Amino acid sequence: MTTAFATADLYDERGDELDSLSLQLQDIGGQRAFHGPIRTIRCHRDNALVKQTLATPGDGAVLVIDGGGALESALVGDLIAAAAVRNGWAGIIVHGAIRDRDAIGGLPLGVKALGSNPRKSAKDGAGQRDIPVTIAGVVFTPGRHVWADADGVLVERPAQT
Repeated sequence: MTTAFATADLYDERGDELDSLSLQLQDIGGQRAFHGPIRTIRCHRDNALVKQTLATPGDGAVLVIDGGGALESALVGDLIAAAAVRNGWAGIIVHGAIRDRDAIGGLPLGVKALGSNPRKSAKDGAGQRDIPVTIAGVVFTPGRHVWADADGVLVERPAQT
């Protein structure tokens, strides 16, 4: 989804309901502000699940990839990002590296990541999909909502039990 919003205003309105990611991610995609329901993948230097997931209908969701902060190889490249656009994903948040930075910057897709590395990742399919992942102390729960813009990332807190 790309409706107009500002994370600063959203936090002012709903702060008690939201977590703010303190991790400083780089804006890489051509869409700087994006939001949607969370989908997740946890993987380490292996992007087979990422490619497989972004090749399916996104329905305006944001894929949060917990790569453990590894920068040794890229989890998303231009072809995978282009598939995300074709399949209706709103954005991708990568706790790790991407590659093809210039090409991804030209796509109408929100992409935030720690950085970039031209090295490809493994393609073994190791990892987990649609599980809660914690990045810098913030829990990303599948189905909850995430908002991202130039100021940062806000995440809807999980329900208290």
